[in-house]
Amino acid sequence: MSKSNNFNDENSNTSANPTFDSILEQRLVNRRGFLGMSLSGAAVLGGMGLGLSGCSTGEVATAVTPTVSPKVTPVSSLTPTPTPTPTAKPNLIVSRLGFGAVAKNTLDQVTIPAGYSYQVIYALGDPLNAATAAYKNDGTDGDFESRAGDHHDGMEWFGLDAAGKPSSSAADRGLLAMNHEATTQEGSALNSFFVHANGGTNKLPRPTAEIDKEVAIHGLSVVEVKASGGKWATVPASNFNRRVTPLTEVEIAGPARGHALVKTKYSVDGTKTRGTINNCGCGKSPWGTYLSGEENWSGYFYRVATDDATRGDKSVVSLKRYGRNAGAASRHGWETGGSDDKYARWNISRLGSSADGSDDYRNEMNGQGYIIEMDAYDKTKALKKRTALGRFAHESAAFGLPVAGKPLTVYLGDDSRNEYMYKFVSKALWSAADANPTDRMAVGDKYLNDGTLYVAKFNADGTGEWIELSMNNPSIKNYAGYAFADLADICVNTRLAGDAVGATKMDRPEWGGVHPVTGDYYQTLTNNSNRRIEPSKTTELVPDSANPRYYEDADGNRGKGNPNGHILRTKEGANVTSFNWDVYVFGAEADMDKSTINLSNLTDDQDMSSPDGLAFSQSTGICWIQTDDGAYTDVTNCMMLAAIPGKVGDGGSKTLTYKKADASTYDVKTQIGAAPTADTLKRFLVGPKDCEITGLCETPDGKTIFINIQHPGENTKMADVADPAKYTSQWPSNVGYGAGKRPRSATIVITKDDGGRIGS
Repeated sequence: MSKSNNFNDENSNTSANPTFDSILEQRLVNRRGFLGMSLSGAAVLGGMGLGLSGCSTGEVATAVTPTVSPKVTPVSSLTPTPTPTPTAKPNLIVSRLGFGAVAKNTLDQVTIPAGYSYQVIYALGDPLNAATAAYKNDGTDGDFESRAGDHHDGMEWFGLDAAGKPSSSAADRGLLAMNHEATTQEGSALNSFFVHANGGTNKLPRPTAEIDKEVAIHGLSVVEVKASGGKWATVPASNFNRRVTPLTEVEIAGPARGHALVKTKYSVDGTKTRGTINNCGCGKSPWGTYLSGEENWSGYFYRVATDDATRGDKSVVSLKRYGRNAGAASRHGWETGGSDDKYARWNISRLGSSADGSDDYRNEMNGQGYIIEMDAYDKTKALKKRTALGRFAHESAAFGLPVAGKPLTVYLGDDSRNEYMYKFVSKALWSAADANPTDRMAVGDKYLNDGTLYVAKFNADGTGEWIELSMNNPSIKNYAGYAFADLADICVNTRLAGDAVGATKMDRPEWGGVHPVTGDYYQTLTNNSNRRIEPSKTTELVPDSANPRYYEDADGNRGKGNPNGHILRTKEGANVTSFNWDVYVFGAEADMDKSTINLSNLTDDQDMSSPDGLAFSQSTGICWIQTDDGAYTDVTNCMMLAAIPGKVGDGGSKTLTYKKADASTYDVKTQIGAAPTADTLKRFLVGPKDCEITGLCETPDGKTIFINIQHPGENTKMADVADPAKYTSQWPSNVGYGAGKRPRSATIVITKDDGGRIGS
């Protein structure tokens, strides 16, 4: 069944709880742990449905040569219909992982266990309609409004039956909805050199043709995929295929709709904006829609050096809190394309004379930074930005387990150093009938436009508090740092609200996911270079209970602070504002000190750095962890691991002692989950050179998984764009996929050679 409906089946989840609990208790006796990671979380994000069966004998890891996907005959005239009612199925829990661990390596290829195969099926530039030419991959291609975008990221599966109607059980035909986060640059370069013929222009003003191409490769895409004869391929002529770019008109929904803070020259009434940008994590709602997180969006905008004085109001506080200082260079210089409105929007200086910003784009950035919702099945429905879920550097949107008659919970993370973890609780109570709506976006209005937003505060004893972010909270209403006017102001300036109430600063909250049986929430904290024993800057923090480590990478030049990251998990308490927590696993190299750094006792088959993506299997509880690493890439490319989950509280506590320069010491107490064993955590995949492993979804039978390989070869120098021999990666062309040798972000599909379920 489709992932969205998988976790909608409360009865299945409820009935399985005793069985899973008994297994967990047995594991606790045996001290068997698990490492949790979820990209969009099955029951959580709307469910990734990674269905895995019982284990088979482990096999030795070897490299597998991929097969290029065959062409599939286009499917015509596909008309969307309501999401089908989910079908109940038993909850199967695997007790051990049934594959041989893949060894760390720095090869320019995808390495997976023996007994598995993969194909590349959807790469940067691939056509999304029959009229678009095949991708030449030499920098001369255009028309990216009808091609796959760049930097494939978060992704979800939406099944189709033989007639092209939504299906909760289809395993050989469906839609992939995915994010296209960014584009490859070199250091502080302005341009996206791999998509321009001669590397592009790295000076201002930027040529309009280059800007238009770079804008279009951002956003979202929906592509139909189909299996035939055991091989997968996209369906280029599918009526479902589409692109959403930063120029696509979208609606503003929730508390900020129509508010003065989002009024612009484009939408003088503050009800619309254009597009979505820097989309990273994702989710899938219980009613079958795609949710995408707008992450590092502020850097795309520009303000003139005198803008603070011109504005002369509290908006300056907001702009600085979100990283847009006056006079700071923008990421790509898109604002220099000319006077056309599509370029002018990237200059958010106060240029007009209106009081509300309806004659310029001073408020344009306030329209970015949300969870945006899309109906992947129905391109006639407008996308909507769900402002009630707050505005920050969003990653995934992870739904708690739906229970009839109870509010829905959505867990959220702000992926920047020292930022916060959040949850949203709907005002509307969940009705199982809403899992099968005629109008999916209308159901989104019901649950995501009205509710309460909370931010997390962690205590050293393993408890925590969800602090309400509303005008009912005196700390917000009377905050001296920024005068909040109303709820919409809180939703637009959520980071400032978190500051006001004293939320715990975290080590870059990335993807999150909810275990489909226990309901525990797992949050990757990918790394943080700003932890110090003795801070010398206001942006530096000492270790604390939820972010307890400070150390220097073993190589000496790979960072200080918390360069390897960790995965934290929470369990809801007796009321909506309380929770318990522990650290599920600490990222570390296997040879690091086990008393201070490698606190989870990771071995060579398990060690990792910078956990980022995280996705749960609904049918087995297996958790998939993906890395985006800069601290361990001298030893291995980025990777994906599989884990068998435990639960909050299955370990104990530990105290770390730090010695200051004056020889004084202080202690940091933290809560640590049970260490994983060789059977409950192991490496499943290693990607090609310079890539990030991200995005994961599966077919409902658990026999096919889709994974994104992002930005291979990103460390190539712009000056070397004409010399393939100097590319740090030539993947996927080096495995026979597509023209040219320039590296491309791409989606791969993995199957088991014996036709079984992945990971078993």
